[in-house]
Amino acid sequence: MDGTKINTDAAYSITGDELRAFIERVELERAQQAESKEREKEIFAEIKSRGFMTRPIRSIIKERARSADDVAEEASVLQLYREALGMA
Repeated sequence: MDGTKINTDAAYSITGDELRAFIERVELERAQQAESKEREKEIFAEIKSRGFMTRPIRSIIKERARSADDVAEEASVLQLYREALGMA
């Protein structure tokens, strides 16, 4: 399918090269994600070896990715729920 056009109807056609390019782009992204996950895993192993707890660090990372308004709203609701349960 090197450059061969396939007509599915009069309005749309694809080429093998175009399709192959899309597939290779997705494969490249997945390879990069796997490498990134492996590096992240190594960082967390280092964090743990230095005596830090990884769960709170993961929570902080997630929190930092969110908007300040979302974090504040969730904290407020969480406090309200704790008070309702007598946990405050």
